[in-house]
Amino acid sequence: MNAGRFSPDAVRLDDAARAGWLYYVAGNTQDEIARKLGVSRQSAQRLVAMAVSEKLIKVRLDHPIARCMDLAGALSDRFGLMSCEIVPSDPDAPGLITGVAIAAAAELERVLKSPDRRIVSLGTGRALKATVEQLPRMSCPQHVVVSRLGNMMQDGSASPYNATISLAERIGAPHYPYPLPVLARNPAELAAMRNQEAVRNTIDLCQQADLSLVGIGQMDRSAPLFVDGFVSAEEMDQLAALGAAGEITSWVYDSEGRVIDCAFNARVASAPLPRAAERPVIAVATGEAKLPAIRAALVGRLVNGLITSEATAERLLTL
Repeated sequence: MNAGRFSPDAVRLDDAARAGWLYYVAGNTQDEIARKLGVSRQSAQRLVAMAVSEKLIKVRLDHPIARCMDLAGALSDRFGLMSCEIVPSDPDAPGLITGVAIAAAAELERVLKSPDRRIVSLGTGRALKATVEQLPRMSCPQHVVVSRLGNMMQDGSASPYNATISLAERIGAPHYPYPLPVLARNPAELAAMRNQEAVRNTIDLCQQADLSLVGIGQMDRSAPLFVDGFVSAEEMDQLAALGAAGEITSWVYDSEGRVIDCAFNARVASAPLPRAAERPVIAVATGEAKLPAIRAALVGRLVNGLITSEATAERLLTL
C-alpha cells in the first residue's frame, strides 16, 4: 500500500474531507463534528474551512477518503465488481442515504453527459428516488429512460418511489414506463400480458440498457414488498422457508443470489433481471437491514456494481 496516503498531510486532507462531508452533506454542527472526529471545536472549524479552501467540497465530496477507497477495493476484489463506490458514514446515522444518493447521481450524470444515445433503466425505491433528486437538471433529449417494473400498487395507486418519470422530466428525455402491474394474478395472465407489443418493446429496452440502477430490498416484515402489501404474512413465511434473502425489482432470490422457483416469482411482471456481467448493473443500497440481501446479490452476480456507505461496506466484508 502507498505509504504516502498515510503521511500527515494526506491524513489531514482525509480529516478535512470527512469534516466537510459531515457538515455539508449530513448537516452536522461544528460541535457535533468535533465530537464525532474526536477533536476540539476549533479544530473542527479549521477542518471544515480546509475542505473548502482545498476545493474538496463543491456540490459533492471531491476527495477520495482513504478508508473508503480501501473498502471499495476489497469489495471489488471479493465479488468481482466492475465498479464500487463507498461514501463516508455518519457515526450517529449509518443508514443515512444522502451521501449514497449523491454518489449514485454522480455516476448517472457521467453517463448522461454522453452526446450519444444512452438507455438508462431504473428499478424503484427510496434510494433511487433520492438519487434522482440529487441530479442537476440537464437537457438530454438523445437519451432514453425506462422503468424495469410497474408503477402500480396493489390498490391501483401509483408508487411513491418510482423514479423513472422524475428522471425523465429532470433531463428532458423520453421515457418508457413499464406498462404492467408489479404482480400478475397468475402465470397465465402474465404470459398474456407479456405478449403485448408495448411490453415487449419495454423489456427489449431494459435488456439493451447502457446503465441500470436498482435498489435492493430485504426479506423480513420491514421489506417493501410486505409493507406495500404485495406479499402477505403467509407468503412471507413461505418465502422465508424457501430461503429468501432479498429482492431486486420484486424478483426474490436466495442467499446465493439465485432467483427462487416459486409461486410468487411466477407472478412477477417486472423485466427479467439483467445479465450483470455484460452491462453495468449498479445496486444503490445501504443499511444494516439490507446486509443479507446485498451480500446475496453480490454473490450471485445479480449486480456488478455497488454504491453504498462506509458502515455497510465494513459489515459486508465481515459476513
